[in-house]
Amino acid sequence: MKTIALTCGLMMAASTAMADMTAQLSGGWDGRKVPAGQQCKLHGGKGSTPPMRVSGIPQGAVWIVAYFNDKSYGPLSRDGGHGTIAYPVRGATTDLPAVPGMSAKLPGGARVIKAARSSGDYASPGYLPPCSGGRGNRYTVDLKAIDKAGKVLDEITNFDIGKY
Repeated sequence: MKTIALTCGLMMAASTAMADMTAQLSGGWDGRKVPAGQQCKLHGGKGSTPPMRVSGIPQGAVWIVAYFNDKSYGPLSRDGGHGTIAYPVRGATTDLPAVPGMSAKLPGGARVIKAARSSGDYASPGYLPPCSGGRGNRYTVDLKAIDKAGKVLDEITNFDIGKY
């Protein structure tokens, strides 16, 4: 009985430790609707990633890795379908600046980890801004705090950035 209680206690402690990080959108992004102009060039925009403030970043994290997804379009719905960008951590609270879509040149020490999986006219060497043509697709980001060895210290999944 003590083994079961100890195991349950450790599992609860582990899940609690992975729930401290929070994120807040800024720059006109509200998590409900993609702001005007933040869609891809094919639909008249010049989109960038939403600027975010991430708080509660665990000690030892050196990167926040952002996996951008379109939950309404299967091929780009997970694992950074719209691109994976790493941002350097600058303390327990770090501001992730907006970085331009359709570019591999990023400001503020941000790096493209994996380009969007889109192709043809939609191909991007980095982040692909929302590009559903205004059909109401749901765009999200998964944020992972990573240490120098590549271990995930905490994460936020399916964080809504808006519909387009």
